Amino acid sequence: MRRKTQKEYSQVASVNTLCKSVPNVKNTVIKNCNLYSDKNGVKHIRIQARPNKWHENDCPFCHKSCPVYDKHSSRPTIWRGLDRGGILVEVEYQTHRIICPEHGVYVAEVPWAYPGSRFTKDFDLTAAWFASYLPRSTTSYFMRVDWETVGRCVNRALHDLEPERSRRLDGLVNIGIDETSYKKGHKYITVIVNHDTNTVVWASEGHGKSVLEKFYKQLTPEQLSSIKVVTGDGAKWITECVNEYTPGCARCVDPFHVVEWAMTALDEVRKDIWHDAYSEYKQVKKDNPRGKGRPKKDAPGLAIVKAAKAKADEIKGSAYALGKAPEHLSEKQQLRVNLIASQNPRLYRAYLLKEQLRLLLKLTNVDEAEDELKRWLWKASHSRIPAFKELYQKIRRHKTHILSTIRYGMSNARIEATNNKIKLIIRKAYGFRNIQNMLDMVYLVCSDIRIPLPNRKLNAA
Repeated sequence: MRRKTQKEYSQVASVNTLCKSVPNVKNTVIKNCNLYSDKNGVKHIRIQARPNKWHENDCPFCHKSCPVYDKHSSRPTIWRGLDRGGILVEVEYQTHRIICPEHGVYVAEVPWAYPGSRFTKDFDLTAAWFASYLPRSTTSYFMRVDWETVGRCVNRALHDLEPERSRRLDGLVNIGIDETSYKKGHKYITVIVNHDTNTVVWASEGHGKSVLEKFYKQLTPEQLSSIKVVTGDGAKWITECVNEYTPGCARCVDPFHVVEWAMTALDEVRKDIWHDAYSEYKQVKKDNPRGKGRPKKDAPGLAIVKAAKAKADEIKGSAYALGKAPEHLSEKQQLRVNLIASQNPRLYRAYLLKEQLRLLLKLTNVDEAEDELKRWLWKASHSRIPAFKELYQKIRRHKTHILSTIRYGMSNARIEATNNKIKLIIRKAYGFRNIQNMLDMVYLVCSDIRIPLPNRKLNAA
């Protein structure tokens, strides 16, 4: 026999009690329960329920008891509940309308469902939980609903768990701004992340100054004054909004984007040199035409053609090695960089400028970083490399922002991670037709909201 390790309780439950546990709410009276099969042979449990007399005339929004507006409808309303052992569960009730002094005429609240929903609260919450982890098609198949219905379940669950989303805007200190694509054809959403909580506080369709202004205009003077640091890429529209709405806060440019600018300039130099080397190879090949058949090893001009081709190929294949930090280079890649240093001084100088910029961004002392940045700007302006002269102008414009990044030790790493999470949401859903459904998923997944599941503790794994 099993040894009892704790005090156990059991009671004989009536059918009425079991049926009452299906909606999983209080203030409900069970009138009847039927089991039937539809024309497809699928079994259903139909539970006839009603709110108790103290709550049958409640407003669905303020939950206050209100005067009755009209009588019960002639046809009952049916709500889908969570399946029980593969059997579809339905809750039936003849609704009526009430008139609320504050909200007007609405269908009276039922305790087992959200306003306007034809599913129980447990159903909506469970569908939202599945949608946050699984592809929407899988969720709709398992829950036996249309995939568009899953989006509405997520929307209702989100608004129940977080009725006041504007609270996310309270007490913002360090925020990150970025845009991420969600659809082909340059379709973007702008996302703002709270660095301190690692949660999305605001998201909207589109990008640019006009979109970001919507965020700033809905903030109160107290909320604006609490913002101290704003991180982002070097976009002009971010800087303009920061200067206009929060002139006292520090604008930081993400170090990753600064190094990316240098990488773009370096690659531009590499491509120019490769084009020159390839043109030289074609000219050498033209000047030393190949005869019929396989050429002899000591054929005149063959060594010159091979050397010209090897030089062009070496530059073409150096992109990966030039992009890596010296401490991460393999032995073969280090040999390639050494070869470039001896044969292509201009490309090697561009590589050194990229590395010097990357290293100064790792400094923690602002004064030291400022001296190094001044030295780098002088080198870039006197490099005689057009791509790095353009980069010099860009870095000089963002000099204050770069130093603020070093001073506060802030980066856009959190928001880039959030962007990856958003892309995963989109990929799992195979895209979104409705932009609001996508934003609801972003708010739900990229937050600290925990979706309660029926008959288990919220803190359970």
